[in-house]
This record gives sequence, structure tokens and C-alpha cells, in this order.
Amino acid sequence: MIKRLSSLFSIGILTLLIQISTMGDDWPADSVRLRDAALTSPIGFARLAEMCDRFGHRLAGSQSLENAIDWILLRLKKDGFTDVQGEAVPIIPWIRGEESCAMIAPVPRPLHMLGLGGSIGTDPAGITAECLVVRSFAELEQRKTEAHGKIVVFNEPFTSYGTTVAIRVQGAVAAAKVGAVASLIRSVGPVSLQTPHTGMMIYDDKTRKIPHAALTVEDADLLQRAQDRGEKPIVRLTMQAHHGPQTSSRNVVAEIVGREKPNEIILMSGHIDSWDVGQGALDDGAGCLVMWEAARLIQQLGLKPRRTIRLVLWTNEENGLDGAKTYRDRHRAELDRHIVALESDEGIFAPLGFNFTGSDAAMGVLRGAIPILEPLGAAKLGLGAGGSDVSQLLKEGVPIMDLKTANSKYFWYHHTAADTIDKVDETEFRRCVAATAVMVWGLAELPEPLPR
Repeated sequence: MIKRLSSLFSIGILTLLIQISTMGDDWPADSVRLRDAALTSPIGFARLAEMCDRFGHRLAGSQSLENAIDWILLRLKKDGFTDVQGEAVPIIPWIRGEESCAMIAPVPRPLHMLGLGGSIGTDPAGITAECLVVRSFAELEQRKTEAHGKIVVFNEPFTSYGTTVAIRVQGAVAAAKVGAVASLIRSVGPVSLQTPHTGMMIYDDKTRKIPHAALTVEDADLLQRAQDRGEKPIVRLTMQAHHGPQTSSRNVVAEIVGREKPNEIILMSGHIDSWDVGQGALDDGAGCLVMWEAARLIQQLGLKPRRTIRLVLWTNEENGLDGAKTYRDRHRAELDRHIVALESDEGIFAPLGFNFTGSDAAMGVLRGAIPILEPLGAAKLGLGAGGSDVSQLLKEGVPIMDLKTANSKYFWYHHTAADTIDKVDETEFRRCVAATAVMVWGLAELPEPLPR
């Protein structure tokens, strides 16, 4: 059976290679070689699996993250990259500690929960209070006179991540303003198998801080049904969450130095930290390994880019973007020579193409890659890149780009214990490497830099 699966996998790759025939006249040579090498290379995915299995989660401030960074730096040096280093980044780590949540009445029952990143904890005895379940910020405002002394539960159904995530980020502030003693949210995701989703939240310095955690979809609905029946659900919440003292993590930086324009930089990136549940495989281990493998293949094929290709794996994206902000400040003098900053941080699935934020003239240049990307199904070029880390460089005038994938299932696993290596498909991973290698090589080889 294993041999048959391996044979089918090889046939699938071979079929895709046979379908690939033409190269765009407007895109630099060797793009096809890179693309085809990416479709057959097992190394990137094997490294992703090893990293996930060996180090597990990579929460900023954890030893597991620093061990993973050491492992990456060692392999980058063996790959032959230049100027491989870990650039120090000051961080204030958030520590989860022990936590639990349970319904006390009307029926005693444990609830599945995860504290949200940045939340304070409870006192050792926890908080026991009646719940007020609401569907939205608007409903909370309508019922604010009922909220004093209660635990507000936001049971807002998922529509899109960009919309629904506001309940996670701002829920504690909204609940505290109406007198709540804690806030709980329905996890921000479309599908749940009793898998709570963690993620970052914020406080308002003008508003009292209260503990903030996520319940599963199932448990949020349980509390909703109890309230709708006229019952008064009572919950006990206990959290040891707190911030530790300032410490240091590292951005991983490595280069392929340009042969003609070494001071001009094509930056490719993902964030190496993750939340402290699961393995951080989709968010964002796979994004990092796609970028790394695309750069490694350029090295392996002996290609010498016109301008420098710089790989950056950011630290502490999840809890404050400290890696990107520190890089921006440390490298500010050379940001005008960053031609583009590319990021992958939306899950690795079948590649669709790239989104770009920059000039119309630059978008016209990028369209030269379409004939080479089309056989991969990755030929869509859209406006409006939104990578969180590279957006810190956009503020300084650097054009940015992100890899887009068919990630409709991404938020099933995002920020949960289910974000593990088995959720990453190797064939789709290789296609993402191929698309990234084509784009990065082309940008590095263009006779003139992308117009700003």
C-alpha cells in the first residue's frame, strides 16, 4: 500500500511536469528550472516535519523556539547561505500557566478553553459568576445594564477572520466597560471539534483589565442554549496567565549575495514563532519552510542572482510583531534599497498566486511571471498584500507581496492544538515552493528594480 501511494505521488508530480511546457518571454531565465526542481524536491517538507516533531510549539520566550532557531541557523550555514545570523529581538513573553473553565450550574460540566495571548490571569481562587451571553458588541451595548458583576460570553458566529477576530482582540475592553468581571469568546473559526482557538488580544489603558479566554464553538453554544431556556449559567474561570520579564529572541537572517547589485534586496519571509498549542505547522512553520526551500533551491542549482536575496524568519509575530518592528528599526538605513518584501503567513495549501501592494507600474512588471505560474494554478496577481510582518516595512515605503493559497480550511486549525504537520499536504507545499521560487528569482534578476 505504501509503495502504491508513493507511486501515485510520483505519477502526480510527473503529470504536472509534463503539463508545464512554456516560459514567459518577459520573466528571467532559469525560472522554469527552479520551478521544476521545487516540484520534485523532498527536502523542504522533510525539514518542516522534523522541525514540528522535534520542537513542537514555538511560543516567543520559550526554550522550544530558541532551540528551533539554533537548528535552523545550523542548517542554513550547511546550505551555504551567506551572513547567517540570529538578530536579537527584545520581547516580553506571555506565559499561559495553568488554566481551566467549568460550568457550575445549571449542570456541572468542564468547558474547553484557551486563554488569549496577553490576557491577565485570575486570582488563585478563580472567578465564579453568572454569564451573560451575547451575539455581538451591539447586543452587549443593548444589554449593558445586565452585565455588571457577570462573565460576558461573546457567542458571535464566524463570518470571516478579518471581521470576527475583532471580538477576540477587543472583547475584554468592551466587557470591562460595562462592569463584567471576565470575558469569554466563541473561538474565531468556522469549524470546531471541541478545539478552542487562542490568539492575541489587547487592553485599553483607560479601562480595567479583566481575564479574557476562548471557548469552543460547542461550549459557547451550550451556554447560549442554557440562557435561551431561561436558565442562569454560572461559570468558574481560573487562569495563571501573566507576562514574564523582558528577554531576547532572534530573527533568523540569511542571504544569497547579489552578483551585480548586492545592495539591492529582495526580502522573503515568514514568522518562526507560534502559539503554545499544536506544532505551529500551518501558522507559520510551513510558510517559513516554503521560503527557505525556495531560497535553498536557488543555491543548490548554482544560480547567482543579480541582486541580494535575503531570507528573514521573524520572531514574536503572534504577540506583538516585535521581530518585524526590530528589523525595521535596525535596517532603516537600507529600506530604500529593499525592492520588495514577500511574506507567507496564510497557511500552505494549493497556491493561487500573489497579492501586491505597490505601484501600478510594478504590477505591470509582475505580470511577466504569469505564463510560468499558470501551470501551477498560481497565476492570480491581486492588489492589496496584507502580511502582518512585512506591513511594518510598507509603512516605510517598501512594496510588499504575499503568497495566496486556497486556504478555506486554514481557520479550522489556526491557533489550535490541531495545527500539526499532518494538515500540510506535501504536493501543495512543493507547488508553493515552486511559485515562490519563480517569483523571487524573477524579482532578483530583473534588469531594473520594481518601480516604486
